[in-house]
Amino acid sequence: MAAETVFVHGISSGAALALEAAARIPAIAKLAVYEPPFIVDRSRTPMPEDYMARLDQLVAERRNGAAVKMFMRFVGTPAIFTAVMPLTPVWPKLKTVAPTLPYDMTIVQDHQRGTPFTPGEWAAVKIPSLVAVGGKSPAWITNGTRALAGALPDARHQTLPGQTHMVKPQAIAPVLTEFFLNDH
Repeated sequence: MAAETVFVHGISSGAALALEAAARIPAIAKLAVYEPPFIVDRSRTPMPEDYMARLDQLVAERRNGAAVKMFMRFVGTPAIFTAVMPLTPVWPKLKTVAPTLPYDMTIVQDHQRGTPFTPGEWAAVKIPSLVAVGGKSPAWITNGTRALAGALPDARHQTLPGQTHMVKPQAIAPVLTEFFLNDH
């Protein structure tokens, strides 16, 4: 079977997962990540030491609503949204996927400590990479994406004006198309 060229894109914790895949899978030829939630400095409070244990316990106890609220508070969702969310039609869906939250947090937890990347940490990701961030995203995530672009051997950093962590498809699609099909 002939090897195929693969392009990989990930957003948020999916970006962290895509980075791990790119470090291990030779068929990946290009990587584009959008806002992996890495806390690399003191511009945001790091993950509390007991966060994963508390999240795991809530999920194990099937307290899915409490797990979603805990996650939302940690990622910086304004308190008013966290309070109102249970009254919205999306709430049952969020509670249904709550058991996946520990997986998301596991893939990012080592980079939620407020410390810089270790030297050479991303050396295995030698492929052309795009690290993007929204122009309206908070400083901590902008700092994390800049640090990541600087840590990857062949990366460029790009800001998408007017975007937040909830990037609009019409804003990111042309950037991905340009990178995957025309760059390098």
